[in-house]
Amino acid sequence: MRKTALTILAAFAAVCGYAQTAYDALMFSENNYEGSARTVAMGNAFTALGGDLGSVSINPAGSAVAGYSQLTLTPSLTFSANTAKGVSPYSDGSLPYFEKQIRSSITNFSMPNFGITLNYDTHRTSGLKNVTFGFIVNKSAGWDQDVFARGTNSSTSFMGAMAYEATVDGLLGSDLGSEDAYGFMPWKPVVGYLSGMISTFGGYDDQYVGASEVIYDNGEVAVGGPLEQSYGRTVQGGKYDYIFNVGANISDFIYIGANLGITSLEYGYDEYFKESASDPSDFEIVMANGDSFYFKDMNYRYSYTALGTGYYGKFGVIVTPGGGLRIGAAIQTPVINQIDEEWQISGETSYTDAGYNAFAESPLGRGSYTMVSPFRANFGLAYTVGQFGLISADYEVCNYGQMKYRTNGSDRDYFEDINNDIKERFGASHIVRIGAEVKPLSGLAIRAGYRAATSSELYDSWGDKIPVSLTQNVSFGLGYSSKKSFFADLAVRRTILADEYFMPYSDYMFDEEGYILENAYAPELRIKSSLWKVLLTFGWRF
Repeated sequence: MRKTALTILAAFAAVCGYAQTAYDALMFSENNYEGSARTVAMGNAFTALGGDLGSVSINPAGSAVAGYSQLTLTPSLTFSANTAKGVSPYSDGSLPYFEKQIRSSITNFSMPNFGITLNYDTHRTSGLKNVTFGFIVNKSAGWDQDVFARGTNSSTSFMGAMAYEATVDGLLGSDLGSEDAYGFMPWKPVVGYLSGMISTFGGYDDQYVGASEVIYDNGEVAVGGPLEQSYGRTVQGGKYDYIFNVGANISDFIYIGANLGITSLEYGYDEYFKESASDPSDFEIVMANGDSFYFKDMNYRYSYTALGTGYYGKFGVIVTPGGGLRIGAAIQTPVINQIDEEWQISGETSYTDAGYNAFAESPLGRGSYTMVSPFRANFGLAYTVGQFGLISADYEVCNYGQMKYRTNGSDRDYFEDINNDIKERFGASHIVRIGAEVKPLSGLAIRAGYRAATSSELYDSWGDKIPVSLTQNVSFGLGYSSKKSFFADLAVRRTILADEYFMPYSDYMFDEEGYILENAYAPELRIKSSLWKVLLTFGWRF
């Protein structure tokens, strides 16, 4: 898996300008609808059904199906658990780093659905029978993750990789240490240099060594001894659709609807990497003046936040030809997102002689840009069996290769490279949703659902084809409807994610032919994720 691993920290090595990547565009564009407990319990397979406020995000015509006004409120809890451990680079399965398997978890409360629709009866027996106006808020994506990994490494180090990158990039220590370094140099090596993680040596201004590395008499540079390494990542945030909806019922045969959607996204990412000497005496540092001391520990941190607002239109139709059959379709225009972001890097290094301790923090980077999410379309079929039950199936498609960044300034070509990368790397994602509901007793409903979405990433950053992977949801729930206006629904959903592989820092120790030296592999981590959601909807019809 090493070649397809994403080096997270290295991806932010040059953040003098905007901090986004092709993966940010994908994350902000993807939808994994939540909505009401009823729609979630049935896998959100509601393109041909409607009648529920959670369905309006999927098909705007859904508001016109219900012949009454309604109000809903849906609180939810998210339970996210992640298990991280190193991946062995050797055929015998031995693990030279991050050997400890560590599980971490996070629990979040949110309100994925609330809204109201007002239904007006025209008192006509045919033609335009009802018109519905509504305002609904539905959650369309959530980001909740807490990852922690730890282990011992005697071969490579984060600071060694940073020193190697600064050397091969030809960076000068006089530039990294200048007063205005953050104005014209990549921020990561500037922080590393000013915080003492890396330094020049041997009288050269472009040759670097990490604080965890020892320079031997023969000129060899290597990690001095065992290092305790730890990696942590916290991700939080979500995306909501604020929907102004109008729907119409024509002769109880055709239902049409339109949404003016306003998306609001809030995303926070915080990541760190720590190294500490198991025995500081293994890491002697000798200064030019003859003074010597020993490395103790370091901490590198990257934080990023994004706030965004987007606008789009969505149009849908549901047809009921008879015999319990229902047909639905909807199309959504591209979402024009205005995103404001902030990011910052910091680092600190400690030694046995506290007089050499150092700390550095970059300025707070800020950027503002436009990101266009692509068209999406969905189609659905459903079949109802009187008042006893129903089954429904949806198909949705979205071509993420059409995502695009735009500057808010005059430099139109600023994002040309990343936009070309998006076109080459991403393609269409195909989504299937299936749902079922049965009512064994009056007022009681039992529901189940399934969703599968293919990955949109076609090629990795090396240009190699990536195997198709699936993100899946499995859900179930119960519903209660009183003989008066009140109703309540419960849903439980499990999201099944593919394992994530990534490298906190890159390989940097190679032989003359460019192969990684034996026993000198940079760490690779595998993260297994478990994500559960519990939703409870309270509603009133009037």
